[in-house]
Amino acid sequence: MSTQPNNPLHGIKLAQIVEDLVEKFGWDELGDRIRINSFNTNPTIKSSLKFLRRTQWARDKVEALWVETCAPDEEE
Repeated sequence: MSTQPNNPLHGIKLAQIVEDLVEKFGWDELGDRIRINSFNTNPTIKSSLKFLRRTQWARDKVEALWVETCAPDEEE
């Protein structure tokens, strides 16, 4: 297994990504930014994870938003 020092998603679980985004934006704003039903209709972490694990385009958008807004800086 190789390391991925330039990949900000390396070692970050999808659940942590969704939790970080919900904490930062809340479900309403997250649903406005990424239009998927699991963020807009009775949102839960569990339902969102189930959808994102099956739907690559949505997962790509969620991961991109996390990298853009929540990923730690690599300046250490």
